[in-house]
Amino acid sequence: MAEEGGRHWTDDEVRALLCIWADRGVRERLKSTLRNKSIFQEMARQMQRKFGVIRNWKQCRTKYKNLKYDYKTAKSAHSAGSSSLGSPGKYMKFFDEVEALLLDHGLENGTFEMQKRLYSEEIGTGMMQTPAGQTSGSENEVVIEIDDDDNSDDYDMDGDMEANWRGADSSTSDHLHVVMVSDTGRNWSDQEVKALIQVWSDERICKQLESSTRKRDIFVQISSRLMQQGIERDWKQCHTKYKNLKYLYRSLQRGKTDEADSRRIMRFYDEVDAIMNHANNVSAHDTRPADSESSSLTMLEGCEENNHADETKSNTATATVSSVDERTCSSDSVSSVITNVATNTESKPPLIKEQRLDQQNRLTTFAGTFDTKTEKEETYSANRGLKRKAVDQDLHPPTKKLHPDPCFAVPVEPQCKEEQDYYPIININSVCSMASTSPSPEEQDCPGPTSIMAAKSELNIGQKLNEGKTKQIFEVVDQPGLVLVQSKDQITAGNAVRKDQMEGKAAIANKTTSCVFQLLQESGIKTAFVKQHSDTAFIAAHCEMIPIEWVCRRVATGSFLKRNPGVKEGYRFTPLKMEMFFKDDANNDPQWSEEQLLEAKFCLAGLTVGQCEVDIMNRSTVAIFEILEKAWATQNCTLVDMKIEFGVNVKTQEIVLADVIDNDSWRLWPAGDRSQQKDKQVYRDLKEVTPEAMQMVKRNFEWVSERVKLLLEPQASGRVVVLMGSTSDMAHCERIRKACSSYGIPCILRVTSAHKGPDETLRIKAEYEGDGTPTVFVAVAGRSNGLGPVMSGNTAYPVINCPPLTPDWGAQDVWSSLRMPSGLGCSTVLSPEAAAQFAAQIFGLTNHLVWCKLRASMLNTWVSLKQADKKLQACSI
Repeated sequence: MAEEGGRHWTDDEVRALLCIWADRGVRERLKSTLRNKSIFQEMARQMQRKFGVIRNWKQCRTKYKNLKYDYKTAKSAHSAGSSSLGSPGKYMKFFDEVEALLLDHGLENGTFEMQKRLYSEEIGTGMMQTPAGQTSGSENEVVIEIDDDDNSDDYDMDGDMEANWRGADSSTSDHLHVVMVSDTGRNWSDQEVKALIQVWSDERICKQLESSTRKRDIFVQISSRLMQQGIERDWKQCHTKYKNLKYLYRSLQRGKTDEADSRRIMRFYDEVDAIMNHANNVSAHDTRPADSESSSLTMLEGCEENNHADETKSNTATATVSSVDERTCSSDSVSSVITNVATNTESKPPLIKEQRLDQQNRLTTFAGTFDTKTEKEETYSANRGLKRKAVDQDLHPPTKKLHPDPCFAVPVEPQCKEEQDYYPIININSVCSMASTSPSPEEQDCPGPTSIMAAKSELNIGQKLNEGKTKQIFEVVDQPGLVLVQSKDQITAGNAVRKDQMEGKAAIANKTTSCVFQLLQESGIKTAFVKQHSDTAFIAAHCEMIPIEWVCRRVATGSFLKRNPGVKEGYRFTPLKMEMFFKDDANNDPQWSEEQLLEAKFCLAGLTVGQCEVDIMNRSTVAIFEILEKAWATQNCTLVDMKIEFGVNVKTQEIVLADVIDNDSWRLWPAGDRSQQKDKQVYRDLKEVTPEAMQMVKRNFEWVSERVKLLLEPQASGRVVVLMGSTSDMAHCERIRKACSSYGIPCILRVTSAHKGPDETLRIKAEYEGDGTPTVFVAVAGRSNGLGPVMSGNTAYPVINCPPLTPDWGAQDVWSSLRMPSGLGCSTVLSPEAAAQFAAQIFGLTNHLVWCKLRASMLNTWVSLKQADKKLQACSI
């Protein structure tokens, strides 16, 4: 069960969630949607509007999952016990309501039926509007939750959460309550926060934070300086704590609390206030006003929260000024946006009024059922999900002043943001990365296998870009940067000297290619493949192909024997034998050396192929061959050799595996026996092409296309069981679970103490030994580690010690994990991610999918180092 974040859910809060969940539209969308963030955002809003329950979308989603998990557990417990013990409801509260939701029983009227179940006596009295006993806080209590996820979208409160600041005026600030989510691991001590603020206050660090858009290197530097003081915090934790401190400080500023209340609510308020005021003064001094009307508007911190420096300009644009995307960069352009806002507000009140009415019609508040407004709600959720680092501008009457914004210093008194039920639309002359429903350039540049593509009938195919012997490449007009790869029912040999039609080959080849690329992508190999479009075509990223065929050989056969007389067929290459051939049909694809390739100086899509690129393709070819070799070994097939091609993505200028990998691309020998070969070599060896012979070739191709689907299925199961000494080690264990999930390994967390309850520890061990599933135990225990040695002495399964060391006693505590009595064989790995990797290496011996992920991870690490060295050399030169 996932952590639900923050305080426990009360019964009234759960009732509110069940009522919103009961809506037929919500249930249908939850069943049919994989990415459901927007659904839970809307559910959180409706819980607040209809029931006064304040919960963000993540908490709603986690509670939804936990309710389903509790239901299944209760059903299992009831079925395992005797029916005379009562109904399954005794194992779970709200069992009947959750069962009705999951089985669609008795909920014809959706929310109303659920309300009758839960509030049968309260509907008539109006208590539904604000259920008694809720712990979401009084009118004057404000809960701010800041998530520690790397995705900066998740740092933000849900849209309507911020409206509660309006209710917390200065007169009731005694009840202002701010709850901060933990900073990725153990809580920060006062000493650690003081040290962080001391480093942050350094003038050089402040200037770097103000002028930089990519802050990772800065926080690595901050982390190093903290390490010198004996404080072990990585750069992510420092980054999160820095953002939390700033967010809480700005929230208190917007909340209009007096200085005494601010100091009471936020420790180190004075220190952060001094840093922020210094940044404001420096920014106000350095920023040049855009024009006479916007001279009072200055940039704060140089838009330090920006992630990119993308700038979009338009002569006439209509945009929703509810928030500005985080990628806003230009001071002049941003100032011009605000200037035009102020000008239009003062000079055109009738126009604003009409636009308000129009916007009210399009963004009406929730009054009916979900299913009648699905499209509008999705658009609304997309707009509301934008980041909080935006321009808070009110366009009510012309006399109203602009509100302060985290990215701008405005010479007016900070005020609470007032939420409106509508969003005025105005005409502006300059737009800097204004929020829109269209995908960002970054998203378009890197389409993944889960990208939403047009339906087959709606795909707009453009001109033919290229045609080969077995496929055609077409432009996809409505998907820039993508192409359609259409296979043909043609089979060739000897550079098309022999050429025949084989009915159904296009579908067979497309199926094989799609499965192979899916396996490689799931492993972590970068490819041009996006998704299968039809039986005979797939969508791929548009690449400029490098005219080199990379051939990787495990067994000597075929043309290699002709070029290397004296080598016997079947000679096994260890390491793999690499060859490259220049694609030139007129000269029968001559073999090239690495020196010839470097001297050719190919320049494709703006990328010049040099030593770095050649090394990356060489290493990638070896890794791809080893992954496919490992996969085919599960089907008792030997991958003898293989040829692949690379291309340069025209948008990202990145080298990726391109073209196709089908039964024309390799030699496959079942059981290592050449006489049983299933690849295109059978067609090459035909002395005469007859219908019977072509049927035999087709049966071989079909055999391969059926077997290749099995490569995506794991051949062995396994799991990691993490045993922690107490829940204070939860953050450490969550890092292990997250790393295990990246390898596709299930991970279970349990709490037990070998010192305080050895019998329970051994009972848990027996529970996981009894079902026969291969298991690796990871012992997470601070101070004196008894879990690892006790487990290792009582189980034949692997045991890994991963103690959560602390700066004060870590050097002494680690010996309880390192010094083992004789007869014990548990290893010790200090890093949570490394412990998960070690467990994955154990499972990789029998599970080829885990092994493939490990092999691809090795390749990607090597490639990143190679590219970093290339960039460093370019800077040095």
